[in-house]
Amino acid sequence: MTARGNLFIVSAPSGAGKSSLISALLQDKPADMQVSVSHTTRAMRPGEVNAEHYHFVSVDEFKALIEQGAFFEWAEVFGNYYGTSRTVIEQTLANGIDVFLDIDWQGAQQVKAVMPEAIGIFILPPSREELASRLSGRGQDSQAVIDSRMAQCVSEMSHYNEYEFVIVNDDFDSALTDFKAIIRSQRLTQASQIHTHNDMLNDLLAD
Repeated sequence: MTARGNLFIVSAPSGAGKSSLISALLQDKPADMQVSVSHTTRAMRPGEVNAEHYHFVSVDEFKALIEQGAFFEWAEVFGNYYGTSRTVIEQTLANGIDVFLDIDWQGAQQVKAVMPEAIGIFILPPSREELASRLSGRGQDSQAVIDSRMAQCVSEMSHYNEYEFVIVNDDFDSALTDFKAIIRSQRLTQASQIHTHNDMLNDLLAD
């Protein structure tokens, strides 16, 4: 019997390496893991594929979905709407597939309110100096822009204690190992093992 999948919420300040860690985890396209594909009202960009990068919908369609309670969480960002479909995620989890939500702390709070069993993972940089270096690495932004981004990052990082797990991304390979360990541990919980091995357990404990 296939165990229900786990819902992982992954958050981090810009520059902490969250997207790189998720990409590395899923690079071999494991059948039992996937990143949630959000709905958005923004225009499709060149190279993007509907239902792969985003579910592209109109503003009216998005607002109708809000009214229907279809989203775990949603937000308006720079005039465009973004949301995470509750129905799609529930179906995916029921099929035994782990789902990863790449969202900020505000979205995480919304998801936790609906599904408190979701597992939060927060990615931190090793230091403010390293984070500043990553944010200014491209050398294309003014100091004012970099300072603004750093202030936003500090605000984001202040919510790390709302998550079950914290990974410090100093060495990427070590951080990826930690990431994989968290996922593996959730598949070995008592509830998960009972669901997966119910018949075997009954046989082992039979009189």
